[in-house]
Amino acid sequence: MKILILCTGNSCRSQMAEGFLKSFDNRLEVYSAGTHPEAEVNTKTIIVMEEEGIDLSMNSPKSVDEFLNKNFDYVVTVCGSAKTSCPSFTGNVKHNMHIGFEDPADAEGTEEEIFKVYREIRDEIKDSFSKFYKKLPG
Repeated sequence: MKILILCTGNSCRSQMAEGFLKSFDNRLEVYSAGTHPEAEVNTKTIIVMEEEGIDLSMNSPKSVDEFLNKNFDYVVTVCGSAKTSCPSFTGNVKHNMHIGFEDPADAEGTEEEIFKVYREIRDEIKDSFSKFYKKLPG
């Protein structure tokens, strides 16, 4: 089962979703990418995922271009905000899905308030992708 999680920057939401899916089942081939990848995975994303026992510190954002010639069982977009242009994938895909989340990188306020948003989005991603995983065939 090959799954691509797609977003714009590949630094927050798609990285979290990739990390959770890999933690649910190491037999899954899970990748994440962005249409306009950031330079690095968001530091706050790494911190809140470490709280869940998932290490993203060695991950790096990747361009969707790396995956255009690959086949996937599922491509899941995770951009949620109306102001975010969620990309579409043009490769060979059996199932396209959208499971949207707000971008925690847009959070404002004190560090404590911002981390609260990151944790809320992380928990939403964990819950949604747990449900997605449980519905996968086989």
